[in-house]
This record gives sequence, C-alpha cells and structure tokens, in this order.
Amino acid sequence: MAPSTAVPAIFARAVRGLRSTQPRAEILLEEISPPQRLAPYAFALSASVDRDGDEVANGRLVLLHDPSGHAAWEGTLRLVTYVTAELDAEMATDPFLPEVGWSWVTDALDHQGAHYKAAGGTVTQALSTRFGDLAGNPPTADLEIRASWTPTDTDLGRHLDAWCALLASTAGLPPPGVAALANRLGLAGR
Repeated sequence: MAPSTAVPAIFARAVRGLRSTQPRAEILLEEISPPQRLAPYAFALSASVDRDGDEVANGRLVLLHDPSGHAAWEGTLRLVTYVTAELDAEMATDPFLPEVGWSWVTDALDHQGAHYKAAGGTVTQALSTRFGDLAGNPPTADLEIRASWTPTDTDLGRHLDAWCALLASTAGLPPPGVAALANRLGLAGR
C-alpha cells in the first residue's frame, strides 16, 4: 500500500487560520515557498511593512508541522519568524533594545490572545558604517528578531494577528486608528 499523501487535518486547519487574517493596510502579506527540510509539512508567509512610501520592515513566518512532534517544540506545530527593521542609529545603541524587542514578541502574542508555549528567540541590533566607495552615506541601523513558539490553540488567526502586531511595532507604526502626530499636523517630510 502506498503512503498517504493527505495533509493532516491539524495542519490544514492551521494554514486556513493563517490565511484567514487580513493585516492592517501598511502590511503586505504574500505566500512563499516554505523550507523543505525542517518538518514534513510547512507553510510560509513573507511580509513587508510600508511607512510613508518606504519599506521599513520585513519578515517571514513559517508554520511547521511534524505529526511525530518534537520534544523542544512541546507539540506537533511550531511557528518560526524572522523580522528585520530599520532603526534610528541612536536607538540601535540603546542597551535595553533587546529586551524591548523581545517584549514586542510576547506582548503581541498575549495582547492578541494567541496562546503559546516553549517560546524562544534572539534579538540582534546592528549598526553599519560604510567605507571606501560606499563612504559618505550615513550609518545604518537594523533590528533583527528571530523567534519561535508552539501554538496551543487550534485557530492560528490570532497568531498571525500577533505577528502583524510585531511587524508594526518593529516598523514604528502607531497603533491602529491612531495617526502619527507629525502626519496629523502636516509636518511629515519637513
């Protein structure tokens, strides 16, 4: 008898949950090819965040499913993300930035009611200065967040909402329904 090619119901339901969420207007989601070797079943999204016509953050969210489970995952589903955003150079040197970046992950999950366990990750701040033919450009700063967690609820729509909130936080977007003061006063770009 040939092995079954049917997608497990838990994975199909998880993918439906991820596809069911509409992010805020500044966040563009796109389905991309998932990594092939991390788990028997995988689904992936990419996102870019636009602020005033510029892409200021981007990321990937990968759903992994292994019916056999993993001890480190404490389950059979795992969400893995990578988010990067441009920063003000002064902010990149803030010694509290890693803790703040990690709190954006957990606060987004908690605020959206996305139940999880076994969360872990890294927050990296990078300041780059250009030399030689690239000299003259101002230093650039980036924040990178790599995180993973095991969802404990069956509808992953809340997890995608949390991921979009994380993207918005890293991009410096105001909360939904709140206009940035500079934009309200007509000061943007001055």
